[in-house]
Amino acid sequence: MTGRDTPREHPDRARGRFPRRVFGRGSEPDPRFTLANERTFLAWIRTSLALIAGGVALEALDLPLQPGLRLAASLVLVVAGILAPLQAWFGWARVEQAMRLGRALPGSVLTAPLAAVVSVVGVLLLLGYALR
Repeated sequence: MTGRDTPREHPDRARGRFPRRVFGRGSEPDPRFTLANERTFLAWIRTSLALIAGGVALEALDLPLQPGLRLAASLVLVVAGILAPLQAWFGWARVEQAMRLGRALPGSVLTAPLAAVVSVVGVLLLLGYALR
């Protein structure tokens, strides 16, 4: 086994790295896994931006939908877009800690609720179109 196959201990684990509660514990994981975790974080950020943009676009484009349902769909998208970065941050930290401590990776908290949000928005848009 080489040094690349096993986690490495850092003598100054948390110095200069934020957040200390994540980087100050355990051993350094394989960089590929840390970078994959960061890519997942960035994907949540992109999802957040898309949700907010979708909510704004629904109102800005003034689509021929029932106005109350269009507004409801817009608000649901914007609120989901505001919550997604929280999932990104806390999810990243939980996974990074689990990797550093050699534990099983935790599941995502917002995956099922986000699927429900997209479904609700779809239903609201269909109703808004049907009731216009």
